[in-house]
Amino acid sequence: MIKPIMKDVFFLNQKSEPATKADQQVVQDLLDTLKANEAGCVGMAANMIGVKKQIIAVNMGFANIPMINPVIIKKSAPYEAEEGCLSLTGVRKTVRYREIEVEFLDANWKKQKQKYSGWIAQIIQHEIDHCHGIVI
Repeated sequence: MIKPIMKDVFFLNQKSEPATKADQQVVQDLLDTLKANEAGCVGMAANMIGVKKQIIAVNMGFANIPMINPVIIKKSAPYEAEEGCLSLTGVRKTVRYREIEVEFLDANWKKQKQKYSGWIAQIIQHEIDHCHGIVI
């Protein structure tokens, strides 16, 4: 189901809780909402649809991929970036890493460990920040 985008910064600044299999509908709602907003959005975290769970969805170019309880376990090559967010107006500067390694559960609740770089890595970092209550 497509959900409205949360713009309440107080809510967005709160840390999300780990997701469980009971949150499967949240995964689908997040994917549906990202698809509906794809013209101006490349990633989304569950708190952006009003759910404080550690679930993100990222446009990988070929598909929108959910990541459940994602954790960055390695990062390298910091750089300064400018980012926008559907939940905020304008763009802000932040530090990101060119290469990251992430552990997460996939849509089938299977543990994954993947390396990402460049633009996809930047999107993942932005969305994981949302899970920690960090809004750019």
